[in-house]
Amino acid sequence: MNTPARPDIRLVDRERLARLHAREEERFVELHPRSAELATEARRHLLAGVPMPWMTRWPGAFPVFVAEAHGGSFVDVDGHRYVDLCLGDTGAMTGHALDAVTDAVAERAGRGITTMLPGTDAAWVAAELARRFGLPNWQMAMTATDANRFVLRYARHLTGRPKVAVMDWCYHGTVDETLAVLDDDGRVVSRPGAIGPQADPATTTRVVPFNDLDALERALANGDVAALLMEPALTNIGIVLPEPGYLDGVREVTRRHGVWLVIDETHTVCAGPGGCTAAWSLDPDVVVIGKPIGGGVPVAAYGTTADIGGRLSALMADPDVDVSGVGGTLSGNALALAAVRATLANALREEDFAVTVPLAGRWTAGVATAIAGAGLDWHVQQLGCRAEYWFCPPPRDGATAARGGDRQLEDFMHLWALNRGVLLTPFHNMALLAPAHTTADVDLHTDVFTAAVAALFG
Repeated sequence: MNTPARPDIRLVDRERLARLHAREEERFVELHPRSAELATEARRHLLAGVPMPWMTRWPGAFPVFVAEAHGGSFVDVDGHRYVDLCLGDTGAMTGHALDAVTDAVAERAGRGITTMLPGTDAAWVAAELARRFGLPNWQMAMTATDANRFVLRYARHLTGRPKVAVMDWCYHGTVDETLAVLDDDGRVVSRPGAIGPQADPATTTRVVPFNDLDALERALANGDVAALLMEPALTNIGIVLPEPGYLDGVREVTRRHGVWLVIDETHTVCAGPGGCTAAWSLDPDVVVIGKPIGGGVPVAAYGTTADIGGRLSALMADPDVDVSGVGGTLSGNALALAAVRATLANALREEDFAVTVPLAGRWTAGVATAIAGAGLDWHVQQLGCRAEYWFCPPPRDGATAARGGDRQLEDFMHLWALNRGVLLTPFHNMALLAPAHTTADVDLHTDVFTAAVAALFG
């Protein structure tokens, strides 16, 4: 990252960056006294001072504590309003506190939340998911992690094959088999940061680089892979788009080798109401969709072809289904299904994307203009209503994306934005736009981003 590909590329002055970052840290502490108090209190009994480990990854000396969130913004306990371009890392993609979901959840809670029996919303939800994604048979889960785990179990069972394949530097929740990457020698190893892997991932998983059909062919040629689980565009290592013809090639290779093609649309639903599956006319065997369909309520679903669905229906009738490794007592609960019905009936529709995709385009254009104006070899990518900037040329695979990261620079850019009322997605430099966002929200980010670049290079 620090060695320029061309002699005219401007490099970051690391000492200047460190000084600027230190000043932003001081400013953050000054702006958030109440969050500081709550953070100190939380450390008494919460591990790392947070209810979930990822909440430690935000910029600043401690997390900002939220008082309330509505639409495309939230207010912290110190009274500061923020344009929220993270949206719960896609969980609140519809915008916070969507009225229809709020009403449906309140009404359903008053009539019982969970009984482990089907409710009146279940069939409607399945039919709507089938309409959007083109697969006829659906089942519910609590999270996309659970849905992916269940699908991989089904694939191994029905194909009789022991392994799964994933993309290098992919992300599919906390599924053990997917926390694997290729090392410099092309060997399958645990992803950096993966804690306590249950087994050597090479025994369960084959890993292939994104946009590399030859590597996929080699990975599937042994005949021991049950399913390829992939996003149609990588998102959690940054947005990495498929090259022309790549996804058609993936379908051809997987079908020829008898491997299930499982498309995880949890983040790529940003491409439209039916995700990339509908927008790009994909033909998967299974689709998984997680958090955004619940309007913030934990829920996920997976859909299958009629052939797979018929075989699974027979399997689900087995009297031992409750210990089969799929299901979960709270999966398909009445509250979650009420939230999904309200979400899909009132959000993530064509008319919503007609608002959010142009907003993401405006965000992308603003960032690109600032980058060009400073003469930087940085770049910005857009996927539907999601966009992200890079401190390097756009990568074609996950490993290149991982090498192109710059934690020190990223931390500064995020903290600079947060101190000026803009929240970006942690882990990378991504923005997600909701229908409640405005051009003023986008332009605020453009101004903040441009000022950060000027501070670094001016």
